[in-house]
Amino acid sequence: MGIKARRIGFNIREQVGAQVLQWHQSVFELIDMRSFSNLWFWIALAVLWSTTSHWVLGVPYDLIQRAGRKGGQAMEDLHDLTRVNVNRILFIAGQSGTVLMVFVPFVVTVLGLLGFFYRVEFCQALFLMALPLSIVAALSWRTAYRIQTHGFQDETLIKTLRRHRMAVQAVAMLAIFSTGMWGMYQLLSVGVMHS
Repeated sequence: MGIKARRIGFNIREQVGAQVLQWHQSVFELIDMRSFSNLWFWIALAVLWSTTSHWVLGVPYDLIQRAGRKGGQAMEDLHDLTRVNVNRILFIAGQSGTVLMVFVPFVVTVLGLLGFFYRVEFCQALFLMALPLSIVAALSWRTAYRIQTHGFQDETLIKTLRRHRMAVQAVAMLAIFSTGMWGMYQLLSVGVMHS
């Protein structure tokens, strides 16, 4: 009877251990570190770039359109939001610009080396997101500086924000295209190696 009870206890522990292992496998399959074969990476990439192109210097693009069509209160809101965000961007650049100018290229370079020299796919994915975002940050700083320096108002402000949005969308298209091409290359090369 003692041997039979031990055997039953062992079987129960084995079944519980198998269920825990299956749960861990399910979680790690859902959050896969192989980025280019993971649906969540592509969803995150799409959300990243759609959000980045919608918020122009922190101003929602629908407000820019409404201010251009109707003026009035929408134009005042546009001026207020733009002023606040331009001041915020330039304050951050003034206070920690030197640190950011050193830290951001360092991080992007480390991601590039880990990703493409040491072949860490997760770092490749982060690099393909971080490099274009750093370009967008530089464009945002430049546009904010121009708006504050020249004191753009009304139509000139709207044209400047629209031009900035087009530049961000161009960067986004290049980033999505290059990430898609690199991701397909990675998936095809892995498929060829396994076949």
